[in-house]
Amino acid sequence: MKSKASAPGKIILFGEHFVVYGVKAILCAINKRITVTAEGIGENKISIQSNIGDLTLKPNKPITEIHSPLKPLYYLANKMLQTQDKYPGIKIIVDSDIPTGVGLGSSSACCVAGAAAISGLFIEKSKKEILELAIEAEKTIFENTSGADCTVCTYGGIMEYDKKKGYTKLESKPNFDLIITNSDKEHSTESAVAKVRQFRDKNKSEFSKLCDKESKLIEDVLKLIQQNKIKELGGKIVQNQEFIEKIGVSNEKLREMIKTGQEPSYGSKITGAGEGGCIFSLVDSTNQDQTMKRFKDSNYRCFTAKIDFTGLDTF
Repeated sequence: MKSKASAPGKIILFGEHFVVYGVKAILCAINKRITVTAEGIGENKISIQSNIGDLTLKPNKPITEIHSPLKPLYYLANKMLQTQDKYPGIKIIVDSDIPTGVGLGSSSACCVAGAAAISGLFIEKSKKEILELAIEAEKTIFENTSGADCTVCTYGGIMEYDKKKGYTKLESKPNFDLIITNSDKEHSTESAVAKVRQFRDKNKSEFSKLCDKESKLIEDVLKLIQQNKIKELGGKIVQNQEFIEKIGVSNEKLREMIKTGQEPSYGSKITGAGEGGCIFSLVDSTNQDQTMKRFKDSNYRCFTAKIDFTGLDTF
């Protein structure tokens, strides 16, 4: 028997870094997906094949002894094998069209699709149960994960995240597209978070004011999304990028990319940790081609994305 599931990637639209200090963040799922196929097999092993490498181990190996980005999938397979005696082993195949390591939620999408596909071999679970499993698996590689990425990958659409109140899915379905451009520069989320913490410690008053400004910006953005006011949203993207520049997680490469996208689009900014990774530009049908051309003429790797309103899909 085979079980198959797919989940979308994500981007942070507004609020990265400030969310750590109590400000809301806004995320959305994007129509780039990871598909996981799980199959019960007669051999006593867990076999995982993916575009980032393969992993084959016998069940019940301590998770702390596994040093592979595929560790969450092994964890899920091992957990499900322990609950039944239907199969001695599981074969897992991962197909992804989400770039890895650039803040687009590839790990979270893999955990969500993996939790659904692997558990689907044995029992039908609700999206809520699959999300809980996915977050549990993600903690094997990101111990302090908030669960925000897994949540938006599970439910799709646009989501508001608050550290205290959790997640709220927005009912709005605004009519905009995104162009996501890759800096091809490696980055460390831990390093970027530490840099922001240092800025805060040295500039407490200024940082407090920035948090207040970001909170006001987020409230304005939530209204603009509801009203589908794309040009005004672009202005907020530009403003948010100015705040990100002040806390020190941008660099010359990212600034060049943002400058390239800023004029033809409605607005461009960093998404995620900064220091590398990706930026996104807000576009619609009137300026999408022109913005793509501008990036490609400057030899940047980029792609268009739409908001994915489906979330987790099983088949």
